[in-house]
Amino acid sequence: MTIGVWVLGNQLWQSQAALASCESQNAPVLFIESTEFAKERPYHKQKLVLVWSAMRHFADELNQAGWAVTYAIAAETETALRDWLKAEDISELRLMNPVDHPFTAWLEGLDLPCQLTILDNNLFLWSTDDFKAWANKRKGLLMESFYREGRKRFNVLMTGDQPVGGQWNFDKDNRKPPKGKLNTPTPQWFKPDATTQAVIDKVDGLKIPTFGDVIPFNWAVTREQALEVLDVFIAERLETFGPYQDAMVTGEDTMWHALLSPYLNLGLLHPLEVIERTEQAFIERDLPLNSVEGFIRQVMGWREYMRGLYSHFEVDYGDRNWFDHRQPLPEFFWTGEVEMNCLHQAIDQIHRTGYAHHIQRLMILSNFSLIAGFTPQEVKEWFHAVFIDAYDWVMQTNVIGMGLFADGGLLASKPYASSANYVNKMSDYCQGCRYNPKQRTGEDACPFNFFYWDFLHRHRDKLQAQGRMSFILKNLDRMDGEELDAIHQQATDWHGVHP
Repeated sequence: MTIGVWVLGNQLWQSQAALASCESQNAPVLFIESTEFAKERPYHKQKLVLVWSAMRHFADELNQAGWAVTYAIAAETETALRDWLKAEDISELRLMNPVDHPFTAWLEGLDLPCQLTILDNNLFLWSTDDFKAWANKRKGLLMESFYREGRKRFNVLMTGDQPVGGQWNFDKDNRKPPKGKLNTPTPQWFKPDATTQAVIDKVDGLKIPTFGDVIPFNWAVTREQALEVLDVFIAERLETFGPYQDAMVTGEDTMWHALLSPYLNLGLLHPLEVIERTEQAFIERDLPLNSVEGFIRQVMGWREYMRGLYSHFEVDYGDRNWFDHRQPLPEFFWTGEVEMNCLHQAIDQIHRTGYAHHIQRLMILSNFSLIAGFTPQEVKEWFHAVFIDAYDWVMQTNVIGMGLFADGGLLASKPYASSANYVNKMSDYCQGCRYNPKQRTGEDACPFNFFYWDFLHRHRDKLQAQGRMSFILKNLDRMDGEELDAIHQQATDWHGVHP
């Protein structure tokens, strides 16, 4: 009886469950670098480079550690898998739960000539069973409640049964608008080695639809490099991470953000080690609690919550469209060629790097997609294609639930919709834009404004049932019918010229 392990491209950790389940380190291990899955959507070229280079590096590490590694570069995944099963005479195939529903469905549809054993994914703090047990005891699934439970469960930033500093959340201290010279730190980037360069050359020569620039490619591709990024974040960026974490500045791609999500989502870093290192630095260096708590909330709160809800909701969650929005995603989302400077800056940055921070994603890209009425599934697919840290489990809940409120409030307590006022306050984008962030109608009116008020007007009945929206809807009552008609007409006309 030969037990074999299939390591997927986002499970690159030596202690991952499938590898850890083997009694010795000479078991056959398979990696499949497949162009079949690369064809599913026009992925960012740097995402393909990141995953394939990280896979190649990790395969080399396992090989050096004594594992019998087969690295298959294949056009079809199933063919490569079956060839390996036959060649190695595998009687039991073990792999860690892939999390993503589409891949799981594909996997379960295979009629394999051996036993298939899927082990719990241990790259998260919460198991799916633990999350379901938490969720089933509650009427509502608020992130804040989940986050507090996680703090207690893992004893993070706690003094006994109370939070350090006397409160759970310091979000109000982390919304500072960008003013004056910020002196942001330089991110920890890496020059491609020979392995990465070979992958860059491969991706650049692919004859399939892709997105974005392949160079310069600066991301970490090994655990050693990912740990270096973590070290630099804690040493140079964590202290001032909090105050400006929602700010957006032209020419500042990374601000004080950690840039760790690609490595967490690949398995190069484990969330618990990231949290423990952060808390240790807080204790040793007396770092500002608002920065430390704000970052830990993203990792042990938001990230775990997103995965938990993804596993808890029905598989068809991603098909939801509560507002019945049907507008097609405009071509400029792929090209960046749009007069709205905020959208241009965000999309151009993603084109160059595969990255944008959470507020660019939520309050620029998702916010505009929501109020302009774009089809949620097209928006979700775009997010999945263009971001370097994107996976199905990340994007369904983040985009369908948080960003577009297409689930009708299963996740968020109100839509994250805003006018140009928010963009103007939290960024410098409006200063370089031809539109006026103060105008609601007319040739110079910012589309964020007329779409925002038209969104509230069109969906008033549904929004009225969301308790937190009543105050905002009162502002709608102060607008006369003539202005609302002009706003609606301008929104309609905009769609006519932005197919």
